[in-house]
Amino acid sequence: MHKSGYINIIGNPNVGKSTLTNIFVGQKLSIITHKAQTTRHRILGIVNSKDFQMVISDTPGILKPAHKLHESMMDFVKMTFEDADILLYMVEFKDYTLKDSKLFNKIKFTNIPLFLIINKIDNIDQPKLEAETDYWKEALPNAEIWPISAKEKFNVEELKNRIIDILPEGPAYFPKDQITDKPERFFVNEIIREKILLYFKKEIPYSVEVITESFEEDINIIKIRSIIMVERSSQKGIIIGHKGEAIKKVGTESRIDMEAFFNKKIFLDLQVKVNKNWRSSDKQLKRFGYNQK
Repeated sequence: MHKSGYINIIGNPNVGKSTLTNIFVGQKLSIITHKAQTTRHRILGIVNSKDFQMVISDTPGILKPAHKLHESMMDFVKMTFEDADILLYMVEFKDYTLKDSKLFNKIKFTNIPLFLIINKIDNIDQPKLEAETDYWKEALPNAEIWPISAKEKFNVEELKNRIIDILPEGPAYFPKDQITDKPERFFVNEIIREKILLYFKKEIPYSVEVITESFEEDINIIKIRSIIMVERSSQKGIIIGHKGEAIKKVGTESRIDMEAFFNKKIFLDLQVKVNKNWRSSDKQLKRFGYNQK
């Protein structure tokens, strides 16, 4: 008997969805920072075994859209209800309000097997954790309650085993040697964007998109040319920095991570271009892989 299914993770920003995805898969597929909106796309991580295949769906944190990019990000979240075999709704301590009340009602009344994951419990004492669990038992009576610490990997293996227990019977959705649905260029773009999220403040990281124009792979080296898109000329200057120091730092740190990810030497050529108001342009969003309608 072979089991397979989509395990779709949803929740507010920064509750630990990407961290849990990466632990399940055993490799860093989703970038992680302390900033909201780090995850913009729906990313599938595939966990393979002889007897099962888990397709883990990491999604953007739920938010109220401020522009068309946000609307597209929320479309990725809504898609998770269409193909989920198991739904993981992840929260942290006292994270009682989902930023979309209609979506919460959809979770509450879903017929999909539902797990309520209370993450970051390493910061909670036992009485508070028990009170938290009681709250969610009443709020989501159909959910299995699972307190975990993704950061400390506490109760994560047990959660994974429970998910495997209730996976439906079925063939594998993807080849057994595949660990994600995304191409190499996607991870190049995400690694660069992660560094920008880490090193720049205020609006800059949220105004940036990365596109890889060329990816040439030889036996020992991959030559990559990527473009950092910004919305204004002033942002371009900040990304480049004094005497090019800022973009050099982004490039160096990105290259180190890419060499670990691809297990090859990387030559990375980074450029910065202005693409005015790309976050509000249907055409540009489609170009960057957001508008899937």
